[in-house]
Amino acid sequence: MAEIGKDISKAKYLLKQGKLVAIPTETVYGLAGNAFDSDAIASIFSTKNRPSFDPLIVHVAGYGHALKLTKNVPEFAENLAAKYWPGPLTLLLKRKKNIPDLVTSGLDTVGIRMPHHSLTRKLLNSIDFPLVAPSANPFGYVSPTTPHHVADQLGDKIDYILDGGDCAIGIESTIVGFENDQVTVHRLGGISVDDIEQVVGPVKVNTYSSSNPQAPGMLQNHYSPTKPIILGDIKKLIEENRDKKIGVLSYYENHHQGLERVLAPDEDLNTAAKNLFAHLRWLDNQPIELIIAEEVPAKGLGLAINDRLKRAATKKN
Repeated sequence: MAEIGKDISKAKYLLKQGKLVAIPTETVYGLAGNAFDSDAIASIFSTKNRPSFDPLIVHVAGYGHALKLTKNVPEFAENLAAKYWPGPLTLLLKRKKNIPDLVTSGLDTVGIRMPHHSLTRKLLNSIDFPLVAPSANPFGYVSPTTPHHVADQLGDKIDYILDGGDCAIGIESTIVGFENDQVTVHRLGGISVDDIEQVVGPVKVNTYSSSNPQAPGMLQNHYSPTKPIILGDIKKLIEENRDKKIGVLSYYENHHQGLERVLAPDEDLNTAAKNLFAHLRWLDNQPIELIIAEEVPAKGLGLAINDRLKRAATKKN
């Protein structure tokens, strides 16, 4: 079973040996490996059971490090990096040849991000290579937001989990790409579309594709618990499923169902985002047949939360 600790030197040593280490970010925990080591990258795909056509995000210590991996960076990207790095923003940029094909699934672009978490920033500044770090969970399952989530799912497959506590944001980074002067949000995430548009003007939103994604995290079915989840009007769904053992995931209202989690009793979308994956995991571990959930207000971070709920859902009513 993986050791959980705060030893950056140990994490650094393991990564230099080509091993995998779970690392904290402000969004979710990542399964990290040396971005220049094809064997380590292949190990990430096999450990997560992640399809090789789904590209990975490269994590860097600073903007200068990003420039060593990319070329022809558009002004839009420079402005977004200046505003939101470090933070939950991934920029999809033209890659240089030093990025292995396995990282990008053969695409000519690579997702680059500068995480905000202090432990991971110290780690990145202590090594001379960037890290690829998709979410530290089996592919398609609910993303981990605590070190113990990682241990529960991958603890017997990796050596070390760098303990940075609970993730502050709780949903993945926003992915933004650039083509022919068009700024495109490929994945909704920790920075809202409104915030992106404040810097670059109107953007196109391309939330997911069913196969051969052009950016990480774009598959239509993803972030899913093992229990089926139905998305719709909670009160109606409770009545329709009285014959089943159900769990409820609501936005702010408690429906007194016993096995229920409320995302944001304070009706704050930041609270909802932080709680989303942890509450889904809790419900998934309960003796129920079905999870009933509802969308949150479709504004700000709510768009990203609803994106995750829709992709986790078995059925939308």
